Amino acid sequence: MPQKTIPSAAALLDDLRAGKLRATDIMEATLERIGEVNDSVNAIVNLRDADTLMAEARAADDSDAIGALHGLPIAVKDLADVAGIPTTKGSPMLVDNVLQTDEIMVARMRAAGAILIGKTNTPEFGLGSHTFNPVHGVTRNPYNTGLSCGGSSGGAAVALATGMTLLADGSDMMGSLRNPAGWNNVYGFRPSWGLVPSEPLGDTFLHQLSTLGPMARSPEDIGLLLDVIAGPDPRQPHNMVHEPVSPVSALSLSGVRIAWMRDWDGAFPMEEGVLDTCEAAIKVLRDLGAEVDTPKAPFDAEAMFQSWATLRSWQVGVGLDVLAAQGGTLKDTAIWELERGRALSGFEVHAASVVRSDWFQSATQFFETYDAFVLPTAQVWPFSNDIDYPREIAGVAMDTYHRWMAAMVPASLLGLPALAAPAGFGQNGLPMGIQLIGPRGSDGKLLRLGAAYHAATQWPDKRPPEL
Repeated sequence: MPQKTIPSAAALLDDLRAGKLRATDIMEATLERIGEVNDSVNAIVNLRDADTLMAEARAADDSDAIGALHGLPIAVKDLADVAGIPTTKGSPMLVDNVLQTDEIMVARMRAAGAILIGKTNTPEFGLGSHTFNPVHGVTRNPYNTGLSCGGSSGGAAVALATGMTLLADGSDMMGSLRNPAGWNNVYGFRPSWGLVPSEPLGDTFLHQLSTLGPMARSPEDIGLLLDVIAGPDPRQPHNMVHEPVSPVSALSLSGVRIAWMRDWDGAFPMEEGVLDTCEAAIKVLRDLGAEVDTPKAPFDAEAMFQSWATLRSWQVGVGLDVLAAQGGTLKDTAIWELERGRALSGFEVHAASVVRSDWFQSATQFFETYDAFVLPTAQVWPFSNDIDYPREIAGVAMDTYHRWMAAMVPASLLGLPALAAPAGFGQNGLPMGIQLIGPRGSDGKLLRLGAAYHAATQWPDKRPPEL
């Protein structure tokens, strides 16, 4: 049956502060909703004991509000450490990995009053945009449970789409906050790199591909969580100062120039119907007053992808090398990344970073004309849970396990902010999204642009999954 109307996190928190609701009311509703739908979609894993969670909610009711998220239940992506909850990363090697401290993003959420209820499912080590692993199994798309929900923040996106949580964290190296948002009819936000700090472990200078970020059912709610988790950490060298964005108000799109990049001059093969669905979203932006062009692609897509693949294997391989040294078994795609990373020379890494630098210069010039550019959040519709990744798109063979997500690379390679927004539904009844990408530091403006689009579309409320 269709799910109940889901309130916004902002509205719920306002009611809490006004005394119209109690944290225990919200926790009871959260646990009830998880009980109703989680068995069908497998989005939340390692859920904590209900009696303990209710006790924490009562304690929140009995205390003064300590922060912006006071009393709100949140499940944390199973790549981030939460004190007392296993961080398995979907790997049998880490099933007993329980730390007694929170990592920095989690600590900030807890300090803001969030009640951390468990974890959201992710692919093993977060590799691949399809959420399945040998520890917790597959997370299913709530619009068709036989299909992928995307990833790696797939559990987070499904929890939001089904109303099990109202806010969620995620991480994004190659679209992990964006692809699952698009496939689950919610919002995901990849912030400017350096805005949300990660743990200051190992090297903190060289690798600038992955970032943490928020997910929600609206740009306004994304702003709430972003204000909590963003901001400098003195232990890290590449911090960005964060100016609060909440409350996120709608931007007037009059005079805003947007580049609709479609398939990047044919470089990104698209499954039938993807671009048509995104075109409908582009029309909304035009109707709101934006000037939308379809310019020539400003940089060579293959050069970007090869730069990306090198820098990704270099970064991912270093992390996997530590785990491999412990004698555990890695999945095939992890082994592929590890072997490529080990084989790279310093000169190859340097050459890849030169290409990245060239793309940055081209993008800087591009943003002199355009406020943002737009791409789909995926090149294919959600595919069967029975396959690990698509081998071809529109007759074009995929030569790597992540080539089908190449449309994510223009933002990821430069650490650009990108808001994934619902684009609507195809004739197949499945959701698709668009990503609005701006220059570094334009995070607040992108969220305000997204708020204007959300006010005109309301896709998460208009078409929830029937679970």
